[in-house]
Amino acid sequence: MSLTSDELNYLVYRYLLESGYTHTAFSFANESLVTKANINGADVPPGSLISFVQKGMMYVEIEQHIDDNGEEIDTGDDKMSLLLPGHVRDGNDDKEEAGDAMDQDGVEIEPSKVTNLSGHENEVFTVAWNPVKSLLASGSGDSSARIWHIPAGESGAEAERNTQWHVLEHVNAASNEKAKDVTTLDWNADGTLLATGSYDGQARIWNEQGKLVMTLSRHKGPVFSLKWNRTGSLLLTGSVDKTAVVWDTKTGDVMQQFQFHSAPTLDVDWRNSNSFATCSTDKVIYVCKIGEEKPVKEFRGHTDEVNAIKWDPTGTMLASCSDDYTAKVWSVKQDEPLHDFRLHTKEIYTIKWSPTGPGTKNPNKPLLLATASFDSLVKLWDMEKGECIFTLAKHTEPVYSVAFNPTGDLVATGSFDKCLHVWNVKDGSLVRSLRGGSGIFEVAWNSTGDKVAASFFNKVVTVMDFKM
Repeated sequence: MSLTSDELNYLVYRYLLESGYTHTAFSFANESLVTKANINGADVPPGSLISFVQKGMMYVEIEQHIDDNGEEIDTGDDKMSLLLPGHVRDGNDDKEEAGDAMDQDGVEIEPSKVTNLSGHENEVFTVAWNPVKSLLASGSGDSSARIWHIPAGESGAEAERNTQWHVLEHVNAASNEKAKDVTTLDWNADGTLLATGSYDGQARIWNEQGKLVMTLSRHKGPVFSLKWNRTGSLLLTGSVDKTAVVWDTKTGDVMQQFQFHSAPTLDVDWRNSNSFATCSTDKVIYVCKIGEEKPVKEFRGHTDEVNAIKWDPTGTMLASCSDDYTAKVWSVKQDEPLHDFRLHTKEIYTIKWSPTGPGTKNPNKPLLLATASFDSLVKLWDMEKGECIFTLAKHTEPVYSVAFNPTGDLVATGSFDKCLHVWNVKDGSLVRSLRGGSGIFEVAWNSTGDKVAASFFNKVVTVMDFKM
């Protein structure tokens, strides 16, 4: 048995993906050209690299326990360790096993009450509900997106049978080859168009029936993030090629390309209809305005790559999170952050604002920021107090996604511990839990707040009902 360099690179790529290092995985794949290798990802089970390493360690351990005469060497209760001298550690060094992810106070959703949507051939990275209709979009590593027509009734087996869908194949028009991973997607405000970003560097716009409306080609690397502006007239894309592009969605023309970052652009977010922010692995955040040749503001303060940025509902404050374990809140009126949150102990992958506070549909509720981290914790921060009010601590693996319901009373979290949790924002209690079959990349609420969707590593999209 032998392992080629392409096969090893693919195992490393999958390990990074499964472990939560999505941006690193895509960058590694781009540089190693692993996506051009003739490897069918569907044939590679999750955890393959770890399985290979563990079996190799077992072989080395057997060697260490057998002398030259073939006799077994008694090492007592000592166990194998890859990093300590002699590769042996004391058996008493074992950590206690993590507790069960389900809270005794929370209600675990029965599998029979969940709609499981199958059809994708690889991991499903992202999901997004249509803001108007009962349509759910999903993007996958199988070079496709899907638009699912979710029945209005209860979730479950009958809903699965009655669900219809459209497959949005991402194909390179020149070579007629599949375009690799669909990394990001977003509906416009009236729900008539869906934008998708792909590993091939192109953005595509589709109608709600799954028909390709236009292909937007300018980027020279994978598109990691895209967002419609509020009027739906413009689309903003950010790419590994270090740039952000604003597109006229009526003509498909490039309105302006912004080339300020010195490293891959990881996230973009509109402030209003003509200004936006971008962040990058170069640790810098830029605020840009259409028509301006230079940034109107730049924020420096993070000491590692900035993974995500989000404007608050009124466009007054910009939140950011980073691999430096911090989340910060900025104002364009000053250079230093308004808040610098430092309670996480590992990388913060994503952030979300609550749809609450002055200027929103829920003006009498406090404005909150949720941060989700690889330390398995989600924290809720009160902006008026400038402090953490709750730590949501039932996950046991990195948390990839967090989403508030439309009223801001609940927050859903999804982790690679296979669990989707729903929490009460008022007291931080766990109210619902769903255990899936693999790690979760993203969770999302529908516009009416009675259904939650999740995208899983095992190629499945799930929908569960939520009623208090």
